[in-house]
Amino acid sequence: MKNKLLHCIIAVCFALMLPLAFTGCGRDKSVIRINEVTHSVFYAPLYLADALGYFEEEGYTIELENGGGANNTMAAVLSGSADIGFCGPEAVIYTYIGGDEDAPKVFGQLTNRDGSFLVGRNPEPNFDWRSLDGKDVLAGRPGGVPLMTFQHVMNELNVTPNYVTNIDFNMMTSAFEGGTAEYCTMFEPVASDYVKAGKGYIVGSVGAQAGEIPYTCFMAKSSYIEENGEIIDAILRAVTKATKYVYENDSQTVAEKIVGYFVDTTVDSVKTSLDSYKAIDAWVENMAMKESAFNRLQDIVEGAGELSKRVAFSDIVLTKRAQEIYNEIYNK
Repeated sequence: MKNKLLHCIIAVCFALMLPLAFTGCGRDKSVIRINEVTHSVFYAPLYLADALGYFEEEGYTIELENGGGANNTMAAVLSGSADIGFCGPEAVIYTYIGGDEDAPKVFGQLTNRDGSFLVGRNPEPNFDWRSLDGKDVLAGRPGGVPLMTFQHVMNELNVTPNYVTNIDFNMMTSAFEGGTAEYCTMFEPVASDYVKAGKGYIVGSVGAQAGEIPYTCFMAKSSYIEENGEIIDAILRAVTKATKYVYENDSQTVAEKIVGYFVDTTVDSVKTSLDSYKAIDAWVENMAMKESAFNRLQDIVEGAGELSKRVAFSDIVLTKRAQEIYNEIYNK
């Protein structure tokens, strides 16, 4: 499966590289192009850093693009159509194992658990994860952390759902609405908006059930990191400051700052989403990934049959600058 994912990444890379041949070298270097795996309140500190002008204070602006899956985000980074990838570190592991000459590295972690919520078609106030045995569930694509984390939860409970995996990540919600599967995992604010529209019911938090995992991280090609240390520092400093702001202020205040990043979503919906993520301790204050967390992620990927060999933490994860910036901002 890992080889299939790498082939998919390579194919997308070629498609993305074609327009780059005509763009020349005159691109504004003060604009940081970030390809995010999906767009969600789960990544609130990133949007808040932009809204509060933290990137501007560093001398940069950000340009966000929704990759719609970690494989697409990695392809954008490898092709050069994005400077920074924001997705699960499993994509970096796969690429490193594949032997890429300029393999990306993780330089900062933002989320430390799964940010999806399980949505069902009926209210289940006494929901039990074991009830999913034999049920059709939309939980992500093969090789992606969302599905592997969900599988890990099910395996620990000795439960075997029927995973529906032939739906593109960004199309899962619409497929569920169209009648596919009995349950679907959704990020916020989509899950809350879905419930508010009377289309389904949130029955459980995957992140709360699964525990801590280095779920979403910032990464870039090794050469880009070496040549653009100021940009790497700018991202780490801006996002660390924003995460601190999230935890030190009420959700209403934060929601009012970032609601503009979510089309057709209300402040109340964003606030509800923020409360849900605060309740499961979704964000790390220190963006330096812990080796123990990285090893747990590899346990999960390996358990899903998607890891041909394990990777050394130091080969693909950088922590020095993230740790120094955390110490600077928190006066450690």
